[in-house]
Parts: sequence; structure tokens; C-alpha cells
Amino acid sequence: MNAVATPAAAVTSSPFGARRYNAWNDHVKRRYGGRVQKVSVAAGFTCPNRDGTLGQGGCTFCNNAGFTPGYLDRRDSIHAQIDTGLRFLDRRYPGTARFIAYFQSYTNTYGEFERLKAVYEEALAHPRIGGLAIGTRPDCLPDAVLDYLADLAREHIVELEIGVESCDDEALRRVNRGHDFACSEDAIRRAAARGLESTAHLILGLPGETRAGMLDAARRLSALPLAALKLHQLQLVRGTAMARDWQRDPASVPLLDEDAYIALLADFVERLAPHIMLQRLGSEVPPALKLAPQWNMRLAELAPRLSAELTRRGSWQGRLYGAA
Repeated sequence: MNAVATPAAAVTSSPFGARRYNAWNDHVKRRYGGRVQKVSVAAGFTCPNRDGTLGQGGCTFCNNAGFTPGYLDRRDSIHAQIDTGLRFLDRRYPGTARFIAYFQSYTNTYGEFERLKAVYEEALAHPRIGGLAIGTRPDCLPDAVLDYLADLAREHIVELEIGVESCDDEALRRVNRGHDFACSEDAIRRAAARGLESTAHLILGLPGETRAGMLDAARRLSALPLAALKLHQLQLVRGTAMARDWQRDPASVPLLDEDAYIALLADFVERLAPHIMLQRLGSEVPPALKLAPQWNMRLAELAPRLSAELTRRGSWQGRLYGAA
């Protein structure tokens, strides 16, 4: 059930202006004087629940082709991948002055320490790269790696993206994640203790999660020293175990339609601490790989739809933060 709207007079009292939530892009523009664009690179890493260390097959929702740009060729050097990405991004976002290398596919702190250093430093040696965004898992962040990243962060932008995915241990078990929420809490706190800014990834709608549990995740994440969140709606990607489960029995993997997702997103944001920035509100899998849900709404429409719903309610991010 949606939160009860406050009186109409409260509509103008949002601390975040017309957006009505704490947007990452606004923060970046204030901090760096303009857009900071991520250039995706593939360093050839894997994951501990793919290579047999924790398990085989990876997370049941994961097919890395769903979020790896088509122009990437992992056989190229990091420098060459950056050059390719920059040619694409210079056309798409002309005038962008700052770029950071985005280690996105698989777990980019899972490997021999010297190899990690080599690929990070190759990226930073590129003349147009001013920092790193590193996607990883909470169980692949040893202290030595965090210490090294903290050293890099003294001179470069370093964004640490941690795949929390859910705050519900049973949901994490069902998707073969290989870690629990306590592991995420520990990783985020250890990173923050070193001055590193972490962004948590969260998927809304995993099998077995309840609406109440997903909203409680806003409270649990708000208690952590997080800089930002990337929220994703559950999507079924071809070639994944979860997609096969859904094809056998659609009731086993309930999916949110676009209106239900907007309502859930607004409820979640109302309960989220106002200092946590929202870096993503949803995601978009290439049409050739996406099995379901089939929305009529494109990703670019999500932000204005959320703002409109919060405006309709006379609400904003954090309005119900700390409420019983």
C-alpha cells in the first residue's frame, strides 16, 4: 500500500527541488563542474560462484552480456578498449571533459593482487582517464585491496560499486549469490573506514522477497555508510537459470509491471535516508537478450515518472525515513 500523501501545501517543501530525490548526477556536476562519464572496460575477471570457489553457474539472474557494451572486445588491451569506448562516448556525449574507466563485468577485485594493480594502473595511465569505477562483490574485498584503492583515491576518482542485490538472506540463497547480507554490511563499513565511497547495487523483486522486506531494505541500507545506490528492477535475461525457471513456471518468478515498479520505487525512496544518492533507478537489458517483463516505458522515462509520483503524493526522498 502506498504511503498516505501529506497535504498539498507540503508539495513545495522537498529539499531536492523538482526531482524530489537526491540524484547522483546533480552531485557529480556540483562536485566536478560537469558530467563524469564512465568508459566500460572488460578485464577478463570471473566470479567465485562461477569458477568453483563458492559454486558453479553464477547468480541465477546473471548474463554479463546484458550489461556489457556491444563495442567491447575483451581480447583488446585495457588502453585499446578505452580508446574504442571514448570514440563511442564522444559521439554520444559531446563536450564531456571527465572520464573514468568502468570495470563492470564480473567481479573486478577477484584476482591476484598484482594483476588487479596492473589493470587499474593501465587504465589510469590513459591520458583521458581520471579515475576508476570498480564493480565487485562484498566477499571479494580483502583489506589489502581496500588499502590500495584508498591510496589511489587520494589522487583519482575511485567509485566502489558493491553488488548487495538483496538484504534478504533467503533471497540471496535462492539466486545462488554465495554471500549473505552481513557480508555486504561488513564490506561497506570497511570501505568507508578507509574513506572510500561505495555505491550498493540492489535488485527489487527477486523471487521470495516480499514488499515489506524490500521496503525494510531501505531502512537497513540507510544504516550503512553508503554514498549511493543503484536500483534495478528484476529482468529476465535469456540464457540465465532464472529465465529458464520462469519459462517452466511463470508463477515461480513474479515480475513487476511498470506501474507497480514506480509505486514500489516511490515507497522505497520515501524510506531511504536523504543523504544516500540515487545513481540509478532501474536498468535496461538489450532487447535481443531481454525475455521479460516487457514494459512500454523506456529507462529515460523512469526518473520523471518517479518525480511525478512523489509530487502527486506531496513527498520526497527520506520523508518517511526513521518512521516506525
